[in-house]
Amino acid sequence: MHVIISPATTEVRALRRIGDTAPHSAFTDLVRYAGAWFCAFREGRSHLSDDGVLRVLTSSDGRSWQTSAVLAQAGVDLRDPRFVLRPDGRLQLLAAAATGTPKRFRTVAAVSDDVKRWDEPRPVGEPDVWVWQAAWCGDAMYGVGYATREPRFVRLYRSEDGFDLRPVVRTLFSAGYPNESGLVFDPDGTATCLLRRDAGTATAQLGRARPPYREWTWTDLGVRVGGPALCRLPDGTLVAGVRLHDGAVRTAICAVDVARGRLRELVTLPSGGDSSYPGLVWHDERLHVSYYSSHEGRSCVYLAEVDLGSH
Repeated sequence: MHVIISPATTEVRALRRIGDTAPHSAFTDLVRYAGAWFCAFREGRSHLSDDGVLRVLTSSDGRSWQTSAVLAQAGVDLRDPRFVLRPDGRLQLLAAAATGTPKRFRTVAAVSDDVKRWDEPRPVGEPDVWVWQAAWCGDAMYGVGYATREPRFVRLYRSEDGFDLRPVVRTLFSAGYPNESGLVFDPDGTATCLLRRDAGTATAQLGRARPPYREWTWTDLGVRVGGPALCRLPDGTLVAGVRLHDGAVRTAICAVDVARGRLRELVTLPSGGDSSYPGLVWHDERLHVSYYSSHEGRSCVYLAEVDLGSH
């Protein structure tokens, strides 16, 4: 049965601050792996400092969290980790390695068998194209990367091993400084991409494509977002976690109406100021959301359990 999600029946059932030991904790992702929870995020002096490290927390119950690993590289700002569940049973992290002044960005990847020991992050993809989000579909991993220098564009990559990233569509979208993205696949292979833009009207775009993903249809959503993430529920409903800029800036969970091309806000998470970059996992009939916010002062990482309800 297809669930019709109503804002009236959507609420935050639990909220916990799980990352607050650094001056600035931010840019999260969340995954269920080997029967446990894992949350990754960046720690540093500030939002754009040059000392970023990646901390990975683990929890058996989502309530008590411990550090599983810390990934660091001398002289490198590691930032914005994204989990990738691999078909070989291992867990992969994609992140950006920022170096120099002005900063240059290179996508890096690390893999772990037990989420305690990670191999050294190694460069993947192309210099100055940040592969923001990736997911496996069938026998290949697909990732959407954005150019961190002029000219601005997003590019679709394909890889059979998760490391050798080859362009599938060299210019997936180019207008309005496209950058961060959410990416999910339906069981039939249909891809959906939620794309942030920061120039022109700066309105987000929703892209859809069927295999082999060379032809995309894009819809302007009419709203500006930041830090987009997508999650497909078991019944096929798409939900997004984003920072919304219409009025008070906030981190919100939205229903994605593909047919009408719009986002419908379901619930505002406790948030404000420097905030967003959620990780989304559907588990035990609830949406679990990692995100960061500075509404309590300095920037910290939170975990929310959201009851989406239905009618």
